[in-house]
Amino acid sequence: MSRKAGKNVAKARAAVENRPYVLAEAVPLLQKVKFAKFDATVEVTLRLGVDPKHADQMVRGTVVLPHGLGKSKRVLAIVGSDKAREAEQAGADFVGGEDMVEKIQKENWLDYDAIVATPDMMRPLSRLGKILGPRGLMPNPKTGTVTMEIGKAVAELKAGKVEYRTDKTALVHVPVGKLSFSADKLVENARAVITSVIKAKPAAAKGKYVRGLYISSTMGPGIPLDVAAAEAAAKG
Repeated sequence: MSRKAGKNVAKARAAVENRPYVLAEAVPLLQKVKFAKFDATVEVTLRLGVDPKHADQMVRGTVVLPHGLGKSKRVLAIVGSDKAREAEQAGADFVGGEDMVEKIQKENWLDYDAIVATPDMMRPLSRLGKILGPRGLMPNPKTGTVTMEIGKAVAELKAGKVEYRTDKTALVHVPVGKLSFSADKLVENARAVITSVIKAKPAAAKGKYVRGLYISSTMGPGIPLDVAAAEAAAKG
């Protein structure tokens, strides 16, 4: 890190008080202290009181961001021939069947951001676990990416549907837009994500569920958010 970048980081961190913020004040502060020369991504991070080693405490889900992510996802639809037209009409960028599975397997082709598939395509797709799994690209019925409603699945992804899941340290990181978005749009996107994660609390989770909540931008400071206010908004 250059000396100038170090000074910018220190200055940005110094602008954040040691207290929890509500979203409506945290987002404008994040925009005010920006110093990156590019349009940074804004991310919400939740620290959860779950043990991800236990399957019944894994938190995962999807949420459609009200204002999208600032860029349209490239969607690959791997479907039977009867669903190809539906996928194309919904805006899928690439459509195919087992030919697409072979292309990924032989060429290590990864020029897309999300995959949707019909249930009959999951057997050939299972061969791609080592390629798609580590990148979070394997379709899954729990996140609505393995479905017969292919048109709906494609349209949601193109509109700004994001997937989240706890990592090994019980953190959930979810992008909520770009720093250039209006503050209102970032607040609404962040609130949608936080509410979705709070409502996804597993029945097996004991004790305090949300133990930490932050909003940050690429290279920017992390701003602590008021957990109680977020939980109240989620219930409302």
